[in-house]
Amino acid sequence: MAGAVVQGTGAVEIEERADPIEATLERLKSSQARWVELFYTDLLGGFNHLHVPSSTLERESFEEGIPKLDGSSVPGFRRIFESDMLLRPDPRSFGSIPWGAPLGGTVRYICDILEGSSGQAYAHDPRGVARRAEGVLAEAGFDRSYWGPEVEFFVFDRVRLLPSADAVRDAWGGSGYALESAEAPWQENDGHGAIRFKEGYHRSAPADALEGLRSEVCNVLSDSFHIRLDAHHHEVATAGQGEINIRFDELVPAADHVQDVRFTVRNVAGQHGKVASFMPKPVFGDNGLGLHMNQSLWHGRENAFYDPEDRYAELSQTGRYYAGGLLAHARALCAITNPTTNSYRRLVPGFEAPVYIAWSRANRSANVRVPCYHRGRPGAKRLEYRTPDSAANAYLAEAALSLAGLDGLRRKLDPGDPVDEDIFRLSPARRRELGIRELPGSLGEALEELASDGEFLRPVFPASLLETYEELKRDEQLQLDLRPHPYEFYRYLDV
Repeated sequence: MAGAVVQGTGAVEIEERADPIEATLERLKSSQARWVELFYTDLLGGFNHLHVPSSTLERESFEEGIPKLDGSSVPGFRRIFESDMLLRPDPRSFGSIPWGAPLGGTVRYICDILEGSSGQAYAHDPRGVARRAEGVLAEAGFDRSYWGPEVEFFVFDRVRLLPSADAVRDAWGGSGYALESAEAPWQENDGHGAIRFKEGYHRSAPADALEGLRSEVCNVLSDSFHIRLDAHHHEVATAGQGEINIRFDELVPAADHVQDVRFTVRNVAGQHGKVASFMPKPVFGDNGLGLHMNQSLWHGRENAFYDPEDRYAELSQTGRYYAGGLLAHARALCAITNPTTNSYRRLVPGFEAPVYIAWSRANRSANVRVPCYHRGRPGAKRLEYRTPDSAANAYLAEAALSLAGLDGLRRKLDPGDPVDEDIFRLSPARRRELGIRELPGSLGEALEELASDGEFLRPVFPASLLETYEELKRDEQLQLDLRPHPYEFYRYLDV
């Protein structure tokens, strides 16, 4: 598609025949910004940054990288005797930071991480992992993949630590913290009208107390970071649960957009004196936060997942095998798509999160869903993977999902019959009859699955990355297991 206009990584559209470095240097100069904010993502998904004067950026900065990263200070990166690393800004990720204007104006770039001295791509860089996944997809014959993340979050008015005597009685977060929200049914709500548990979906103002804040976030995402969006709305839970739908983009840009959404939601909420959270399950008794991943593979302009002759869901055999790979590796994938101990507070029956491994059309109790809003629309055919939560590192999650799907294609893994029933309401005997397995019940269990079924990740994930990741995550599980929970005192003190 030489000369075609493409959507860059959150950037102003740049023609492929143009020199992207020259274009971004001209744009940087015309912005008259004094500072450039360089972002990179660590192994656990943190969006880290530093500032450099805009006058210091030149062509070599975008070609060879900027020597400003101590890898030994970033969890999961380098040891102290090999810590010099480079940040190479992606010229297509140009954006502006609207709240940096009083400092003389700030623009930003998202960076790839390079090794010091050699200048080679760093194997543990999550963005580099996602880039390698794009390469593997291309080698398999797919020109591109499209991803449409649905990012969910909470915005609380206040989060405060409770005195120990009140920890169980009043902590809707479940761990000695009080969550305050104008929408919450457990407190006075200033006339907005409380949203009861599980009754927040598409609620309108005044019950939806955050409509304006979400619109402000979306304006920043569109105007400053040039991200195309499909929608924003209140989600099912009370206490300020919202969702922003990112319009589909290619693998690396889509993950960039997830990072931008998180960054913007947190900053806009902070400017309003509120607290944004992407913790998967902060509210006891209500829905948690998903990061549903819509995905499709393409040959040129042809959607490889679309088959108009398939009466059930217009899903091609390629799409079915890809779904078979997602289902086969669903338990191991959880270690990456659901990467915290809190993630498994969400993966329980009764709160829409998919606990069971199955596929279906239009069935939100299955973890692999084929959306069927319309028929006869090749461009809209996709698979929605509903397991991931809002704590997932989007670069690693998308890469892992693509590899699981490709393994399904390579091995011709049939997903079996679809399940068009509410799986939550099926008896254990009926689930066994249908061959429906369950997702892991804890991070530790998910890590065990990854250890025994992680071979499909090898084309993109180096063994050293998986070992480091597992070590960090096992420590998270251990630290939780070591500590008594406030509810345990309530339940067991008089045992």
